[in-house]
Amino acid sequence: MKIGVISDTHLHDYSINLERINDIYFKDVDMILHAGDIVSLNVLDGFLPKTIKAVAGNMDPPSVKNQLPVKRVIKINEFKIGLIHGWGSSEGIEGRIRQEFTEIDCLVYGHTHTPANHIMNGTLFFNPGSPTDSLFTKEKTVGLLEINDTVTGTIISI
Repeated sequence: MKIGVISDTHLHDYSINLERINDIYFKDVDMILHAGDIVSLNVLDGFLPKTIKAVAGNMDPPSVKNQLPVKRVIKINEFKIGLIHGWGSSEGIEGRIRQEFTEIDCLVYGHTHTPANHIMNGTLFFNPGSPTDSLFTKEKTVGLLEINDTVTGTIISI
């Protein structure tokens, strides 16, 4: 299974840039995960008819926070993926958010706008970065997770 991963879009509506991401990088994915700071639920509509799982982020307005959980666990085959946005300083964020879940194989998060793709204590920590930010990070990125016998991630510069 292939999963498109995006976070920190910070958009008020679906855009031509997201359409490009969907058409080029997410064209053959089975599901899309959005790790928060969506800003408007209209952003998610652009990924339909694909299955979309999302969480609210710290910058999301009440219209989003009232519709989405702040964290969730997605079970795919025998794997459990934790999905959360994150909060506070980038320093120590992975330790803070890991405490929010019990048994998971992969932890997808956002907030920092900085891509991450590494294993720590048997858990894959995966942050797709941001496809729209050019203030806090040098490059715009999204991610892909592939689930076969294991869960692996790829960061894509767009």
